[in-house]
Amino acid sequence: MEAEANSGSPEDSWAFFQRPGEGCRTVPLAGHVGFDSLPDQLVNKSVSQGFCFNILCVGETGLGKSTLMDTLFNTKFEGEPATHTQPGVQLRSNTYDLQESNVGLKLTIVSTVGFGDQINKEDSYKPIVEFIDAQFEAYLQEELKIRRVLHTYHDSRIHACLYFIAPTGHSLKSLDLVTMKKLDSKVNIIPIIAKSDAISKSELTKFKIKITSELVSNGVQIYQFPTDDESVAEINGTMNAHLPFAVIGSTEELKIGNKMMKARQYPWGTVQVENEAHCDFVKLREMLIRVNMEDLREQTHSRHYELYRRCKLEEMGFKDTDPDSKPFSLQETYEAKRNEFLGELQKKEEEMRQMFVQRVKEKEAELKEAEKELHEKFDRLKKLHQDEKKKLEDKKKSLDDEVNAFKQRKTAAELLQSQGSQAGGSQTLKRDKEKKNLRFR
Repeated sequence: MEAEANSGSPEDSWAFFQRPGEGCRTVPLAGHVGFDSLPDQLVNKSVSQGFCFNILCVGETGLGKSTLMDTLFNTKFEGEPATHTQPGVQLRSNTYDLQESNVGLKLTIVSTVGFGDQINKEDSYKPIVEFIDAQFEAYLQEELKIRRVLHTYHDSRIHACLYFIAPTGHSLKSLDLVTMKKLDSKVNIIPIIAKSDAISKSELTKFKIKITSELVSNGVQIYQFPTDDESVAEINGTMNAHLPFAVIGSTEELKIGNKMMKARQYPWGTVQVENEAHCDFVKLREMLIRVNMEDLREQTHSRHYELYRRCKLEEMGFKDTDPDSKPFSLQETYEAKRNEFLGELQKKEEEMRQMFVQRVKEKEAELKEAEKELHEKFDRLKKLHQDEKKKLEDKKKSLDDEVNAFKQRKTAAELLQSQGSQAGGSQTLKRDKEKKNLRFR
């Protein structure tokens, strides 16, 4: 019987086994087992490991990004004030360890320095996109390692992007629309109206409606608080209708009534940060930290990072299925990609070899042509030299003839002169002799 059972194909053998999740039955327990403590185990493990949360603050200089972070987490973060003289957009990242009760939080705040300060704002969004992609790439590289240490890896992926909108009261700037459109597929965007006490309540209501309308018309996808969980569906649904939040930040505490409260003092009155009739700070804190922090972390991993990971792996040639819609194993994908790479490498090597041979031939032709030109030039110079030499020899011969003729003429002249001198001397002696003879007579 065993021989008959094993005589079939491997596929038939696997048919005897039930795949997980198929035809699963529910069976009752006769008594307490203990796996109902799994949630408690998970909570204890998570608390012991601690949590991380990364916030990206995008907005123009002077909109109160640092002050709002201090107000949100009820502390004073160290940081240098930004100026309007930055040549380009820079991202400044700071990580802090916070402790509340027995829960530890590693908080990273990334701020855009110099955003919107340039005359040409066309590429202001690029450093932000590159920074977000760099964090995704770092996590992907850690995942692809043979020996991974994800449990101790500091996850620097951005979980929430607070986009600070200037309280103009009119409409969104082109820079804001372009930037949010470039970021909405990479990060959870929560738009907020900064320094909302700068405009009146009626203007603020109209401004919110205008912002929402422009975001929808331009196809910008902002983060929506989840409503699939019954425990938070009602409050999240209500808060989605209040977006964008109009907030005020302040670390200064003033005595109002019998309580010390965070507020801003103006000549015309006091604006209380935690008074929901004055601003939406409490709503932002509830939604960002107290209700949806874990959902923001989950959305970052399951949606934005997965999109980046899928696109990156597809660029590398990895796919889930082959052209026949059959499962594609990682080993087969690697082998196919390796063979493709080796083929491309061999092709490039052949192209480079042919190019090298062609360049050598071209260089040889150039050298031969140059050699030919040098020979021709040498022959011309040699002939010119011979002609010049012949001219010089002819001239030398002519000069030698002239010198010889001159010497002959000189010799003849000296001979004549000598003969003349001898004749003159004999006549003088004759005359002297005659005179002497006359004297003796």
